[in-house]
Amino acid sequence: MPTMTDDDKAPVIRIVRKKVVAGGHHGGAWKVAYADFVTAMMAFFLVMWICGLSKPMKQAIAAYFRDPSGLSKTTKGGRNPLSGGNEAMISAGKPAPVIPLDGKNPAEVEKLLIKKFETVEKEIVKQLEQSPDFRGMRNNIEVHLTEEGLRVELIEKRGSVFFELGSATLKPRTVAVLSVIAHQLGKLNNPVVVEGHTDSRPLNGLNGYSNWELSTDRANAARHAMEEHGLRNGQVGAVRGYADRKLLKPEDPMHFSNRRVSILVPYSMKD
Repeated sequence: MPTMTDDDKAPVIRIVRKKVVAGGHHGGAWKVAYADFVTAMMAFFLVMWICGLSKPMKQAIAAYFRDPSGLSKTTKGGRNPLSGGNEAMISAGKPAPVIPLDGKNPAEVEKLLIKKFETVEKEIVKQLEQSPDFRGMRNNIEVHLTEEGLRVELIEKRGSVFFELGSATLKPRTVAVLSVIAHQLGKLNNPVVVEGHTDSRPLNGLNGYSNWELSTDRANAARHAMEEHGLRNGQVGAVRGYADRKLLKPEDPMHFSNRRVSILVPYSMKD
């Protein structure tokens, strides 16, 4: 039997090296929580900023997120008249900027512009309501602010009020109404867009004369009358005929109120 030596009785020493992970089991979890906090704060300040904007600006932002392509509808049901589409157009070129900033805060310029629009809107309504010459026509004229700008609409409520039936010939009282409108719009620095609209009733005119030509001719006739009675030279930015493509009452394409001339003074004019 072998004899044990002192070397055989020595204990065995094992060295175990453990990998130490900084931060323990939670590691980078704090980074995720911090990122969520920063995102929440950014969203909070964004909401606070939007709450402080004017109503037209809020509507414009909402319209952009609903339809970034720019084809959103106005508050009164018509599509954006500054967008593209199937339309006859007579363009007067690129207008100058609406209001120069001159170092002013954009928010102050926006408030100033809206205030001017509101003043013009009230003055147009006041003159139309006070003049006995326009008695019976007031209900055919709508003046309101939209997300695009100031819009004045001459709407055929019953029969043919503003034009001779089936033609672009203005009635005398229509010229008087357009004179009042032009006199007030001429005080603004903004360009003017004139639009013509018809209902969906086919127009069987000579030589293929259709609702496209009629809507454009009526808008152009309104443009001509306003330029003679108050609009500044070159203030008209565009004349457009939409035929029945932008109905006021799409649920009733034949309704007479779809026949109208719309005068838009936009907050800004895109190229």
